Amino acid sequence: MATLKELAQVKERFVGGHRLCAGCGHGISVRMVLNALGNDEHVVVGCATGCLEVASTIYPYTAWNCSFIHNAFENAAATLSGVEAAYRSLKKQGKLKEDIKFVAFGGDGGTYDIGLQSLSGAMERGHNLVYVCLDNGAYMNTGIQRSSATPIGADTTTSPAGKVVPGKQQPRKDLAAVIAAHNIPYVAQTSISSWQDVHAKAKKAFEVDGPAFINILSPCPRGWRYNTPDVVELSKLAVETRFWPLFEVENGKWKLNKKPKKYVPIEEFLKPQGRFRHLFAPGNEHIIQRIQEEVDQRWLALLERCGEKPELPPR
Repeated sequence: MATLKELAQVKERFVGGHRLCAGCGHGISVRMVLNALGNDEHVVVGCATGCLEVASTIYPYTAWNCSFIHNAFENAAATLSGVEAAYRSLKKQGKLKEDIKFVAFGGDGGTYDIGLQSLSGAMERGHNLVYVCLDNGAYMNTGIQRSSATPIGADTTTSPAGKVVPGKQQPRKDLAAVIAAHNIPYVAQTSISSWQDVHAKAKKAFEVDGPAFINILSPCPRGWRYNTPDVVELSKLAVETRFWPLFEVENGKWKLNKKPKKYVPIEEFLKPQGRFRHLFAPGNEHIIQRIQEEVDQRWLALLERCGEKPELPPR
């Protein structure tokens, strides 16, 4: 594991001057992932249209200090698949000598939803690339519309909280499990609240031979409506409440990376976010209870997958 002092010496491939919102998790996530490459690796980055791309490539400026490809909303994995295949062909022909890594970044809308077919194809074909989902739980770049990553009860522009319908009604998709079912070498879920965890998982993902997938919780101040300096603390609460557990799947073997020492109710994660404010109005207690039940059930199922005793943390 690299130390902070060592990481401070790594050249930045995603530099300052971008226009991501204050308190956005995307910039932190991208820097953590790319820093795992160290100074010696050449990397090609593919980026789906979305918050990250729009805020980092406003012509004639760019925040990318590496090879960069912008593609459509839905085809980051397909684009990078083609580039990686061309690279393998050129290297086989002796026209390229350099070793190159490939990584795609996409938001949850472009990954969970309209880019899922592209991502699934790249994983199934076995391309030697890393796909990183920056999960902020909605289509934030186009107006905060709900996605299949949006949690139950969240207020978005297409699942508005009102007197009849109190926010999104459906549970969020378990994308990491979907990708793990492709039987690829490496799948991981992580959070910027633990830089060591992000670094270790990104390093593993870049080192495996074949496709790898990382899902990172990336809070959005506009969509989640929280106090911008609390971005990392909110990510930490997501882990402590087990809303966003940290785990990895290496060659089909599931492993839990962090087990909370005590039972922290989901309210602690929901309260700081304006998108859940309506849930704390009288009469909506049952929705919070439903969210808690979903979190607990998913936690127990995860423990079973990891070969651990399925039990909730002590209260």
